[in-house]
Amino acid sequence: MASHRKDRTDEDIKRELSAIIRGMKDPRIPLVTTVTSIKVTPDLKYAKVFISILDDEDKILEGMKTLKAAAPFIRHALAQKLNLRNTPELTFASDTSMAYGAHISKIINELNIDVGENQENDDDAKKSE
Repeated sequence: MASHRKDRTDEDIKRELSAIIRGMKDPRIPLVTTVTSIKVTPDLKYAKVFISILDDEDKILEGMKTLKAAAPFIRHALAQKLNLRNTPELTFASDTSMAYGAHISKIINELNIDVGENQENDDDAKKSE
């Protein structure tokens, strides 16, 4: 039973953090910033927030640095949104899984295009024989 409650609390925190970060008007935070997951300690004192930013490396670093600096503001906003006994102290970590997936998808698409071109060239060669 406690696990279900913790999971629900984790999801509530994740949803509210996403809304808070999306609502921040700081231009240093890229528009494509996503809270991918969150790990909250059982006592709700600490939370590790995994953030995915789809942009170039410099903007990712700047966005993460901005979020880390804004952690007290974000925590305060979270405390106002959620009725929790303890509002967790937030630690932000970069999650590169979405960028890695996009990179792999790009490689697969390039391979499919190359295979398609090779098949067309083979078909043309067979027709000319």
